[in-house]
Amino acid sequence: MRKFILFLLFFSTVFAATAQELNCSVTIDAEQTGQPNQQVFRTLQGQLTEFLNNTKWTSREYKNQERIDCNFTFILTQYDGTSFGGTLQIQSSRPVFDSTYDSPVYNYFDKQVNFTYKEFEPLNFNINTFQSNLISIIAFHVYTIIGLDADTYSSYGGEDYFQIAKQITNTAAGSNFVGWKPTDGNQSRYQYNDALLSNVYKEFHDAMYLYHREGMDQMASDPKIGKQGVADAINKLKSINDRRPNSYLLRTFFDAKVDEIQAIFSGGPQVEIAQLVENLNRMAPTKRSNWSEIKF
Repeated sequence: MRKFILFLLFFSTVFAATAQELNCSVTIDAEQTGQPNQQVFRTLQGQLTEFLNNTKWTSREYKNQERIDCNFTFILTQYDGTSFGGTLQIQSSRPVFDSTYDSPVYNYFDKQVNFTYKEFEPLNFNINTFQSNLISIIAFHVYTIIGLDADTYSSYGGEDYFQIAKQITNTAAGSNFVGWKPTDGNQSRYQYNDALLSNVYKEFHDAMYLYHREGMDQMASDPKIGKQGVADAINKLKSINDRRPNSYLLRTFFDAKVDEIQAIFSGGPQVEIAQLVENLNRMAPTKRSNWSEIKF
């Protein structure tokens, strides 16, 4: 009996040590399709949930508590047999050290979502082949999520994952689906991945690391140092805006961080915010109402 218990303990320990990378929820809202029978959408939602959470995306071993929390929300507006179309909102977050708070990292609104799917067809990912636009879109965002998460823990830690996303982009560019080519608009998956790998935006990766490791992760032990770290990281992004005003990369960053930044600098120990607020208004002018709430 004792040996059996030890075996169970060993098995559970191994299982916990080899958890997959994501802790992901999937929502599919298909009301706008006008389709009365929603079963195919429920099947797809279940398959995508299993696919995202059970696929081994990297060679790294994740513990259960290290899994990345994320959400994929499809708003489908078109449906015709096996053809689907709509939008996809992707969000991810990472825990802040010594707290119960999760800091938002990725908030991407993908407007170029069209794919074919037959109910119950297997969902499999092979980086070397284009199997379906649905799989390519999902895999692209998965590696972007993992890459951005890695950026928050080590300087330029996500580059290998952004390169995988680029390979997915290049493979999918040969299809007839939009979002994968330079000509598909300035808010495409291609453009976002290109920015993540371009030296023009190199300060973004420094800022992601500084914001989270020298900013958010210091809040519990020394809120003033943490706030200053966040401010320094945001101010570092100004050089990107000077070169590429209103860039898609920075807009996506502030879409994720706007509420958090407002909350951080609207209370607690005082730090110098005049330059910060000026830079915020320049980099993210559409969020002036949020920045106006930052007052001391």
